Amino acid sequence: MTDLTTTDGTPISRFCFGTMQWGGKADAVDSRAMYEACRKQGINFFDTAHGYTGGASETLLGQFIAEERDEIFVATKCASTGDCRPEAIRRDFDESLTRLGMDQVDLIYMHRWSDEVPLEAVYEVLAEWVQAGKVRHIGVSNYAAWQVMKAQAVAETLGLTIAMLQPMYSLVKRQVEVEILPMAVSEGMAVVPYSPLGGGLLTGKYAGKAEGRLTHDPMYKERYGVEWMHKAATEISSIATELGTSPITLAVAWVAVNLGITAPIISASSATQLQPSLDAMNFELSDTLYARLSALTPRPAPATDRLEEQ
Repeated sequence: MTDLTTTDGTPISRFCFGTMQWGGKADAVDSRAMYEACRKQGINFFDTAHGYTGGASETLLGQFIAEERDEIFVATKCASTGDCRPEAIRRDFDESLTRLGMDQVDLIYMHRWSDEVPLEAVYEVLAEWVQAGKVRHIGVSNYAAWQVMKAQAVAETLGLTIAMLQPMYSLVKRQVEVEILPMAVSEGMAVVPYSPLGGGLLTGKYAGKAEGRLTHDPMYKERYGVEWMHKAATEISSIATELGTSPITLAVAWVAVNLGITAPIISASSATQLQPSLDAMNFELSDTLYARLSALTPRPAPATDRLEEQ
């Protein structure tokens, strides 16, 4: 696996904080409080994107880390809209550097796959950034396993290695167990998954009649609008009550304990809301409890579909 460290040589933390809500649901004050809470817990890995909150996310992150830049691993993304044309990703990245107030990021992800732009054209731009010292590592987000390997083959011809993947992964979204995680372990790629709380479903918030993006946002309503997912959310809340902890802590710890996971991405809109996710950093998830939680949701079939091999 690529040696992923901050520029001062410190290994990236076991958890990553995602700044998607900074400048949106979280104002500057709440965002700063969450940054400080993460740093207090030893988190030095922060994730943002060109497409988050109209640029406010990157701007706030740049402000917060200015006095300790060398101690922080910063990952951002380009092509959030799926526009992977060289001129588009160059524009995105130039804007990101300006917002962050930096001349280099530790990692740049391609946020989306594109069937419209040749991979060679995309990765030639990434190679330019690496060679110019503007980027230390490259990664991909929301790629299927075959897309990762196809991109890696092109990247290698340019002297690049895909160091990090950012897929979706939670107790109710386990597709990465089929091919992405085995591939990443085999190829030595770091895996930093987003949405360990299932878009908020596993927080326990929706157990009653609470409303939020799972009830109002068509994309999230479609993504998590499955009966067995909501049943699992109710059951993990019951287990959390039994254990005297939060379902958030259990859900994040379940993702983090997987040997193929480098660092789950946690997030929130306030420091108070964030705390149960931070608590997962020190939560001891036994093999028995891991198995009990895993049994709440269907294990996806193997890639060969040979169920007897599962």
